[in-house]
Amino acid sequence: MITSGKGRLMSDINVTPFVDVMLVLLIIFMVTAPMMTHGVKVDTPQTTHQRMDVDEKALIISIDASKRVFINKFQLDASEVREKLPTILDVKHTGDVYLKADKSLPYGLVMDVMAQIRDAGIEKIGMVTEPATVSIHKSGRR
Repeated sequence: MITSGKGRLMSDINVTPFVDVMLVLLIIFMVTAPMMTHGVKVDTPQTTHQRMDVDEKALIISIDASKRVFINKFQLDASEVREKLPTILDVKHTGDVYLKADKSLPYGLVMDVMAQIRDAGIEKIGMVTEPATVSIHKSGRR
């Protein structure tokens, strides 16, 4: 038994180990949180349009530079989109679908994947691009 100098029991809780553990956990989560985001690396074309708000729950179909097709994180072959898309999601209740294609891909491949998405039953397809960087020349024009 732990007693104080006058013979009574000590009823204080030592919170120092608890605080130490919580700080260590906080640091671990702060370091690992940026590594938790998964995505497909796609170098999208740049355009000079205004930025649109994209719903975070929207379906994103990506085509990377190696011509691999991803539906969110699931990889497909480019020829399987038409058959596999209805089994992956409910096409009738799907909202917006965005197509994100690498700028080095041939136009025909991108249009083929887009046609397969439409054949699977999705009518509204948005194209994802990156905002272009504005370069100012010496004359002051863009």
